Amino acid sequence: MIHYQLRCTSTAEEHAFDGWYRDSAAFETLAKASLLDCPVCGGTQVSRALMAPAIPKKGRPARNAIEAAPPPVPVPAPAPEPPSEAPAATAGPMPAQVRAMLQKLRAEVERNCDYVGADFAEEARRMERGETERRGIFGEASEAEAEALREDGIEVARIPWVPPADA
Repeated sequence: MIHYQLRCTSTAEEHAFDGWYRDSAAFETLAKASLLDCPVCGGTQVSRALMAPAIPKKGRPARNAIEAAPPPVPVPAPAPEPPSEAPAATAGPMPAQVRAMLQKLRAEVERNCDYVGADFAEEARRMERGETERRGIFGEASEAEAEALREDGIEVARIPWVPPADA
């Protein structure tokens, strides 16, 4: 998978956001067909933004230029505990457009990554050590496990895990 920083030029604000695609050809196909939409305004004038090169951390060898860096490993956020008492001011329900974008993200993760369940942290470490093939994975990890992975230089990300669109 490939990660692009994108920008929407449908409005004067030029919204910036990230996108993940199977490869650059998949991105180009979607862009030419105006099938990419801005998560902020819904506009379809989306293009790649200028991106900084990935520079390895001191002490870590640079990856071969031909080898593609693996995508960050998504980690679903745990369900929050319901408050015992409603707060004085609430943000209200999630906007439909935000929920739709999160559902699209979930569908992409499920389609392109392997679910490893509670073994997420260990599987990420096995991939980092070269014991298993590098690939996109998702599963469960505590905040402490995710932080330990980050401290070891292993990229992880938490995403809001909303119910699928067809549920």
